[in-house]
Amino acid sequence: MSTALGNHILVEFMNCDPHVMNDVAAIERDMVGAAKKAGATVINSTFHHFSPYGVSGVVVIQESHLAIHTWPEYGYAAVDLFTCGEMNAWISFDHLKECFGSKSYSAIELKRGSVNLLQRNDFDISSAREKAAEWRNPEFYTRNVWFTDKDEDQALSLRFTGDVMVDVQSPFQRVRILESLKYGKMLALDDMVMTTEKDEFHYHEMISHPSLFTLRNAKNVLVIGGGDGGTVREVLRHTNIEKVTMVEIDGEVIEACKVHLPQIAASFDDPRLELIVDDGIEFVKQAKQGEYDIIIVDGSDPVGPAEGLFSVEFYTNCYNALKAEGILVAQGESPKFNEKAFSELNHALQGIFGENNAPVGLFFVPTYPTGMWSFQYGIKGNCHPKNVQNLDEIRQFVADQGLRYYNEDIHFATFATPNFVKTLLRK
Repeated sequence: MSTALGNHILVEFMNCDPHVMNDVAAIERDMVGAAKKAGATVINSTFHHFSPYGVSGVVVIQESHLAIHTWPEYGYAAVDLFTCGEMNAWISFDHLKECFGSKSYSAIELKRGSVNLLQRNDFDISSAREKAAEWRNPEFYTRNVWFTDKDEDQALSLRFTGDVMVDVQSPFQRVRILESLKYGKMLALDDMVMTTEKDEFHYHEMISHPSLFTLRNAKNVLVIGGGDGGTVREVLRHTNIEKVTMVEIDGEVIEACKVHLPQIAASFDDPRLELIVDDGIEFVKQAKQGEYDIIIVDGSDPVGPAEGLFSVEFYTNCYNALKAEGILVAQGESPKFNEKAFSELNHALQGIFGENNAPVGLFFVPTYPTGMWSFQYGIKGNCHPKNVQNLDEIRQFVADQGLRYYNEDIHFATFATPNFVKTLLRK
């Protein structure tokens, strides 16, 4: 007879692979694998990623649990292996040491619930045994794995399946395709949500149609970024467009979305599209003066490869590349999430295009931090999205194309700004 109810191994894994320590899907896979390798019956798993780094999680097993928290910046993981019955937790320990690439470790084994110090209670357990006999472990355990996009002060978390369809470290960023339970497949770049199947149309319809219905004679459009393909899909709905040039710096994003997000990357084969995998900042610098009717800057947040998309020099080059009657549309950040970048971008556009020619359009995306996001405009010439008259044409287009966000009312409403936003926009 055992002298204790449970066996508890407290482990510190050190000098681990930091990339593994920050990969919530890999950590969940390895912890579940460690339980199964030791012969445990997995009941469920719950894991959470703390962006930019750190993973916490627990695997509940019929024999008790395995728990972990990681510090990738130190290559360190604290792990609890608590078991009862005949399970040998040291088998789990060996498995995790190998998976984590741990070069050093410490471990303490404790006996929990000393039988000598406990007194067994007498009570009728017949009903409990009947319930236990009825219970069957599901063929697949319940998974509860969370992806988190956050800064120092706030976060957005999405529960996902735990499976990773694409995980590539390109020369520019980490590219992943995951599947969330609420919003379907999603593209994440460097742990930031870029787009999801269920709400991508909020963003892509609003970055495209307000400018295209303002400048109805537009023929030549330049898209900087937009590797998921959603923006060019929306632009190419318009039959007046003769050519779209798309310049995306990261080919891995394009290929991942072609395979796993085909309904977003639906127009890469359109003959009107010229797709260039190159640096959009340098491309605009070399562009001919007055070449484009509309320039759309579909970039990510102002970090990594997109950092240069928020500079005065870049937008001055965009201004020069626009025709005399032209429109610039840029991903403009959130006035609640990144106030500094939001206001600085608008002030830069006011300085280049003029104070009255740099309107801001607000819209809502559930999977972006705070939900409120913006597109910022630079208007060259006399065209202005607030002055459109072709409302019947918009209504017909929306009906024919089956648009789900943009319509004639939204066209005007997007330019209505709350007072706190007006304050941010004042120079």
